[in-house]
Amino acid sequence: MAEMKDAHVVEIPVDEEHQQKLISAMNTLSAIQHHPLMEISESPGHLLLLKLWQREEDLFGRRIAMKETRMDSIKREIFQSCCFFFLFHVFFLTMLFISSMNSGKNKCHQWWVPAFLSVSTSLVLIFLVQVKLCRYWKVANQLQRERSDGRAVTRCIQELRMKGASFDLSKEPSNGRRMKSSSVEIKWKPITWCSQNLITLFLVCFAGLVFPANKFILCY
Repeated sequence: MAEMKDAHVVEIPVDEEHQQKLISAMNTLSAIQHHPLMEISESPGHLLLLKLWQREEDLFGRRIAMKETRMDSIKREIFQSCCFFFLFHVFFLTMLFISSMNSGKNKCHQWWVPAFLSVSTSLVLIFLVQVKLCRYWKVANQLQRERSDGRAVTRCIQELRMKGASFDLSKEPSNGRRMKSSSVEIKWKPITWCSQNLITLFLVCFAGLVFPANKFILCY
């Protein structure tokens, strides 16, 4: 009898531990059943919306990566064009200086010929740089919109996952961009344009300085 009592006393904590594990498992199962993701999986409309938004989020990510790669490529092209611009003027002015040393001042009255050639070539190169700059800022604006729209979709996905079946299916992603007033746009537009075309302005000023340098090299 004493051994049976001892055995009975030993089994009691085991039963209590088993009951605690069973209660914990039931609570976990109840929590899983009431989890927003479980509610979404049981609602065809919410599940379809989640899949559509996830697919759209993936497409935004791919487009953003492509535009970032495109911007890097355009920046390299702009850098190469600027390098060619300065190399041309270094080579052109060097050859002009050597020519003036050999011919003396006999070609002073024809200084406008090399000057016109220098300006013409400079304008062509500056035009090419400006075209690439416009393309760069166009892609940059598209990239900004893609990122804004992508963040809007991501916020909606997070809200859907948190709310579950209580999420409003009629809700659409909103990027939250605020419309600027026309007065503010007019006020800041010249500054924005100058900042975006700073490279072109610098090249134009440099070409303007090179123009009188042709006369100085040939006549003095």
